Amino acid sequence: MLSWSPLANFFWDLQCKIYFLLVGICSALKLTVPSHTIHGIEGQPLHLSVDYNFNATASEIQIIWLFERSQSNPKYVVGSVNQGVIPDLEYQDKFTLIPPNASLRINPLHLSDEGNYIVKVNVRGNGTIAASQKIQVAVDVPVTKPTVHTEPSSGVVEYVGNITLKCTVDRGTRVVYQWMKNGKRLHAGPNYTFSSNNATLLIVPVVKEDIGNYSCLVSNPVSAMESEIIAPTIYYGPYGLRVKSDKGLNIGTVFTVDVGEVVLFDCSADSNPPNTYLWIKRDDNTTQVIKYGPHLEVVSDKVAQKTVDYMCCAFNNVTGKRDQTHFTVVVMSVGLEKLAQKGKSLSSLAVITGISLFLILAITFLFLWKRYQPHKVIQQKLQSRAEADYRKAQAFSGHESASDDFGIYEFITFPDLTSGSRVSNQSVPGPDFVAGQDMLSTVYEVIQHIPEQPQQDHQQQLQHWDEHPVPH
Repeated sequence: MLSWSPLANFFWDLQCKIYFLLVGICSALKLTVPSHTIHGIEGQPLHLSVDYNFNATASEIQIIWLFERSQSNPKYVVGSVNQGVIPDLEYQDKFTLIPPNASLRINPLHLSDEGNYIVKVNVRGNGTIAASQKIQVAVDVPVTKPTVHTEPSSGVVEYVGNITLKCTVDRGTRVVYQWMKNGKRLHAGPNYTFSSNNATLLIVPVVKEDIGNYSCLVSNPVSAMESEIIAPTIYYGPYGLRVKSDKGLNIGTVFTVDVGEVVLFDCSADSNPPNTYLWIKRDDNTTQVIKYGPHLEVVSDKVAQKTVDYMCCAFNNVTGKRDQTHFTVVVMSVGLEKLAQKGKSLSSLAVITGISLFLILAITFLFLWKRYQPHKVIQQKLQSRAEADYRKAQAFSGHESASDDFGIYEFITFPDLTSGSRVSNQSVPGPDFVAGQDMLSTVYEVIQHIPEQPQQDHQQQLQHWDEHPVPH
């Protein structure tokens, strides 16, 4: 009789456990069902797909389907053993099972069929293996085309009234509402407020920018529909009042026209409803209404004055707001010269500005020339003198001898408007001196007529320097 050691017994038990574990894994049953909620349409069939597989010898395969509503116990609906189907008599015409396929068909689908469906598969062979899964089913009713209602339906005034848009549908489950403006999704904003389910849109306050095409888009997991376009009526304006003409030259608010021209002026402003226009002519501090309507015709040769002021007034009868603009018509006695092609003309204001700048520059240049030209003449005369005489002219000794004080002196006279020109008592003007000359001309004349020293005095000065040389 063989005896087993404790170590041999240990390895034998381990091999048996590994064998039975591998057999269990290989013969395990696996069920595959949709991992998300299945949405069905009321009145339409619904197919619940189920796949299962196992790796073992099976003598019997049993399939069972149970239905579980919210807060209720599961209820048997249909089952099968091998090829035999065992339906519940209450649902035998509603549920279809074709074994060995475990998928279930529901036809027709009703709202009461919404809930959890549980499938269980049992396989008997050397042993019995089983597996089960749950499928969640939601039943939806397709949405009908929505309708949008506007309150008030007659329109509102900008910054005064509010608009409420309501979206309704006759049928549909789990409806989601989305508002559209001009084909784009509309989101909450400073003046846009939505109800809890987005079925109602409130616009507070209404402004001109809220004008547009609105629609309501409704949807659920099985359908989607959009309403008809609706454009709420919003009253606003007038905005951007302006006057245009078909002839003449326009610079800002001034219109320049030729004599004999018939000029048509057009007054316009953005407004809803359209504005009422009024034309006023201002003459000699008086005003008079001359025409109603957006157009005014002016015949320039019938205008008594060369410059006439006009005013166009725009009034919105619904909003109660008004605006006005002033402009001036200048009638030229000669035709306007066209200086460029393709509608381009030279501005008369630009011509006047250019001439003014030219005159200013010319006057400035003349003033600078008169200011600095005498100094240039003086410098030329100084440079033309002998070097010795120039040095003497730069030094003022202060001696009493007239010969030592020889030099170039500049005597300046200031004109006196009351008593005539006066000259310093130390100077004797030359014979060409003219009373009333300006300061620079006087300096020029004094320097030009400096009297020359006698030749004898000059020779005595040289002899004195020879007899008394300057020590080095």
